[in-house]
Amino acid sequence: MFNALHKAVVPKELIKYDCLIVDDEDGLSQATCEYFEMFGVSTYWAADTDACMTFFEDNTADIILLDINLSDVSGFELCKRLREFTDVPILFISARKSDDDRLLALSIGGDDYIQKPYSLSVLLAKVKAVLSRYRSSNTHAPSVSILSVGDLVLDENELAVVHRGHKVDLKPMEFKLLSHMMKNNGRVITKDELFKKVWEESITSENTLNVHISRLREKLETDPSNPQYIKTMWGVGYMFSSGTKDKKQ
Repeated sequence: MFNALHKAVVPKELIKYDCLIVDDEDGLSQATCEYFEMFGVSTYWAADTDACMTFFEDNTADIILLDINLSDVSGFELCKRLREFTDVPILFISARKSDDDRLLALSIGGDDYIQKPYSLSVLLAKVKAVLSRYRSSNTHAPSVSILSVGDLVLDENELAVVHRGHKVDLKPMEFKLLSHMMKNNGRVITKDELFKKVWEESITSENTLNVHISRLREKLETDPSNPQYIKTMWGVGYMFSSGTKDKKQ
């Protein structure tokens, strides 16, 4: 007979931080933590992958700043592991300048790519903007919103996109970018507008926007080099269309 007393399992209360920095550069990371704390952004620093994963056993964070060159494993690999259990914004911070690194970072779940050395004041402004956007999107009550343009259907509540009957897997920022463009179908959308309405800030780099546009074209266009949905308006920005080819005059 089993006589052991059964204790109720009480969920562990996690300590909440605004920001988690994962970087093995001690001096820079500590300086960033101290600076953020001065301006009311509670921040924790983890020097490697093990410290990062241990952090999430007892804590939460609403944004992650992730370096690529960690001492144990690549930040790219850690990002993939993090995306298995959290959807909080991940901003890559790295001294790498290659477009391939930026493209990979954004394609595996990163929300932005910030090059070192960075200005603490600019980084803080970006982090605060992303935190505000993320928290706002998680507190507003959902409303029914389905967008349909040509053969493309976007469901904002389900975060789902269907193209010609097939589901299209998009990263969170790709989804938000596509949603804004579909809502402004047929109108020229400037890059500055996309920075402010999609990223909700004016300090996002053009490279970050270009990578997201490129990824959307790869997933939606039959021929990404000759796009029918997302058209470049040279010197201005972009225009979203129904996906039908222009008629020859």
